[in-house]
Amino acid sequence: MKITRIETLPVQPRWLFVRMETDEGLVGYGECLGDKAFVVAEAVKSYEDALIGQDARRIVHHWQSLYRQAFWRGGPTLNAAISGIEMCLWDLLGKSLGVPVWQLLGGAVRDRIRVYTRPSGNTAEELAASAKQVVARGYSAMKFCPFEKVHIVDHYGIVEEAAARVQAVREAVGNNVDILLDFHGRVSPTMAMWLEEAIRPYHPMFIEEPVLPENVEALARFTAGSKTPVATGERLFTKWGFREVLEKGAATILQPDPCIVGGIFETRQIGSMAETWYAAIAPHNPYGPINLAACLQVDACTPNFLIQEFVDPLGLGAGYLKQPFVVKDGYIDLPEGPGLGIELDEEFVRANPLGRLPDVGRWFHEDDGSVADW
Repeated sequence: MKITRIETLPVQPRWLFVRMETDEGLVGYGECLGDKAFVVAEAVKSYEDALIGQDARRIVHHWQSLYRQAFWRGGPTLNAAISGIEMCLWDLLGKSLGVPVWQLLGGAVRDRIRVYTRPSGNTAEELAASAKQVVARGYSAMKFCPFEKVHIVDHYGIVEEAAARVQAVREAVGNNVDILLDFHGRVSPTMAMWLEEAIRPYHPMFIEEPVLPENVEALARFTAGSKTPVATGERLFTKWGFREVLEKGAATILQPDPCIVGGIFETRQIGSMAETWYAAIAPHNPYGPINLAACLQVDACTPNFLIQEFVDPLGLGAGYLKQPFVVKDGYIDLPEGPGLGIELDEEFVRANPLGRLPDVGRWFHEDDGSVADW
């Protein structure tokens, strides 16, 4: 089954799909990190010479070739390109054999996949009201960031306001709903420690990216003093990016994102690495339905899977997929179709191309105009 054509499809709101054709008439789909979509699309194109005419079934071989035969390894652009290509290859293999990808990775270890979504609002009252609506829709878990811009050392009022937001949500949903908090790497270790101590009484399931991922030692020091489980990984690439996190006990929940970490098999391998350290995985995905499809394949066959992120409702694929995913009581059923189990509505996708977008995450502090971490 030879690869004959590779095409990228940048699509609204900020997603990048990959389409791969073969000489057997099968088409496979993947998704890359959508930030800097047009830059990543050029990176995908740069791999055409290495792939056109090659056997699409040699997935690991092609991954190794694309990753290792470049002197400059790693980084978001090249890994995002490889990730989308790798998803296409798994989709093609599953379709050629008539089985879902999770069957090729050892079979399902669960019957359905727990997901979480986000409440909306900024004030404690707005978040609490939205949280009640989320529970009414059947979800038993939700995630939000309880603050915005924070200086390296900031006034304690920010901590009190953040704790008040979490308290309001906890009181609104009760103790049988999980609250997940995303610090988004916006705060320094000092501020993160203050925040965790203040929020601890409301028993969040985890704190995501309490500090930036560039200094694993700083994250490990925070984790050692935290009573709340720590999650990280959305900005890490390949299994090598997660090694030090596990070795230093810097997190107990890993969040690889298939559309940037290296694809489906790389995500599954990171899950196996985490299992040896008694850590869980909760794959990251604030992107499109193809990436969700890839996540679900990994979730289905990974014993230490915890919970899945997605964008509700857009990320379920209405319009983009001929049969969008459906959430029932906070779960998505095991995907049963071959490959990724999806059929892209290419007419819709091509009719909604991505236009030029400003850079995501350009934030500045209002008080002095300095750059703030997004």
